[in-house]
Amino acid sequence: MSQSVDRALTILASLGDGPASLEQAASSIDVHKSTALRLLRTLESHGFVHRQSDHRYRLGGRLISLAQQALEEVDVRQVAAPYLASLNERYGHTVHLAVLEGGEVVYLDKVESRYPVSPGSWLGPASRIGRRVPASSTALGRVLLADLPEDQLTALPVTREFEARPARRPAAGAPRGDQQHSEELLADLAAVRRLGWAMDRGENKQAVTSVAAPISGSGGRAVAACAISAPADVAPATVLTRLLPELLCTVEAISLAYGGSPTPRWCENRCGAKHEVPASRT
Repeated sequence: MSQSVDRALTILASLGDGPASLEQAASSIDVHKSTALRLLRTLESHGFVHRQSDHRYRLGGRLISLAQQALEEVDVRQVAAPYLASLNERYGHTVHLAVLEGGEVVYLDKVESRYPVSPGSWLGPASRIGRRVPASSTALGRVLLADLPEDQLTALPVTREFEARPARRPAAGAPRGDQQHSEELLADLAAVRRLGWAMDRGENKQAVTSVAAPISGSGGRAVAACAISAPADVAPATVLTRLLPELLCTVEAISLAYGGSPTPRWCENRCGAKHEVPASRT
């Protein structure tokens, strides 16, 4: 391990016991104060430590948010597992659970279809647990991208991977290349945001149909997404669309079990689940 990385990690671990002065931080890694100060300033610039008004250093918000994200991703898989299995048992199609990391989707869990799929199908090893794919190329990814704040969305390098539907011939004077794909993606995500779900209609090169919806965390933001997927010749878009209410009901149930705050619009009507309205504080 790099000496600088080792020292930085040692400082972070020592701050876990509480705020520390520059002298204490230097002592924890047995270096001169000037060396410790350079490390602390680097960590501070990335949000991993924060310098207080009393000149002591404490753990920063970036580190806390990363830890929370890691915990949420582990917990949501455990919470979602029985619901994914139930969807698969009722309809037999492949069910995925995924999270967003940068501009990619990472598959956290998968329940295989109850019928065989061709060896070369995307529903085989290509979508196994742990696999990463460009977020803009899947319904799962577009659901998660659509939930991002605008500044985070525009900062992601996802435009070139946008393959969700065939490229349209640009009108005269219309933007071309990456700019056109970026505008198409943003327009598509705006539609996904309005609907609350996304679909792949078997138009992509994998000939797989998918419908996906987000799972909400405690802050109301999507922490993961769930999708029902099938070969387009087994379940075309018209077939999977009929399962959309069940999928929305499922992600709402997962969100509630996870401690999130989904929009109560499906389970109340279909599953009988009742949602308590918070008492007024006025």
